[in-house]
Amino acid sequence: MKRLINLMLVCMTLVVFASCERVAPNYAGVLMENYGKQGKEDFKVVSGKVSTWEWGTELFQVPLFDQRGEFAEPVTLKAADNTEFNARPTYSYKVIKNRAIDVVFDNKHIDKADTESGKDGFMQSLEDNILEPRIYDLIKEESRKHKTDSLMADGGSLLFEKRLEQIVDKEFEKRGLQLLTFSAQLEFSKAVREKIDSRNEVNTNISVLDQQIAEQKKRNELEQLKTEQAIIQSRGLTKEILYKQFIDKWDGRTPLYGIAPEFLKITK
Repeated sequence: MKRLINLMLVCMTLVVFASCERVAPNYAGVLMENYGKQGKEDFKVVSGKVSTWEWGTELFQVPLFDQRGEFAEPVTLKAADNTEFNARPTYSYKVIKNRAIDVVFDNKHIDKADTESGKDGFMQSLEDNILEPRIYDLIKEESRKHKTDSLMADGGSLLFEKRLEQIVDKEFEKRGLQLLTFSAQLEFSKAVREKIDSRNEVNTNISVLDQQIAEQKKRNELEQLKTEQAIIQSRGLTKEILYKQFIDKWDGRTPLYGIAPEFLKITK
């Protein structure tokens, strides 16, 4: 009988020790008790060796070092003018230490993924099932506010990515995470790039034509003034009056072609 009792004690001791887990360095240990029935009251931060032999007890280990994520495949977005383009976001982040319980409590339901790269399974599942779907929703919504022209203009994509980074940063903070870096990595099709380049070339040509028309208009006004010079001189107008009228019409920049009017030789 005594041997049986001793054997049972040994077995219980082995079970208790086998049910102990150690929180790894640079990880936050979050222990869930009673199946988490009382909400966050059943969650607490632990360290060192932790007993998990009781029913409804589970230890979550949350890494506190930087995590890096990347969309496995490009996602398709639409601009405000209905033009499609692709993005393949990359990002890095880390868990805010004093928010570790929030991270576990909000995401305890997700399965821990098996990762060939050795990445923590809980964080991998968090990225695949929670973070990246939410990032996609956010950038899809924001892309509808921008036209393709503005996105492809000088600095346009950078401004767009900066806006996305601010939006994603706020979303991560709500979830107890600190966003470190974010890049949308926009990709436009060859057809879209050629269309925008052609439109930019047309706009440039129009600007040049507008400038040439404005210069020709000034030259015509000056030629008209020269033609009128002989007529108004016969009416007794002085060179000083002519000079003033000439200055009123000349902008000082348009080059003078041919021989300048005689009255321009007036000196103080």
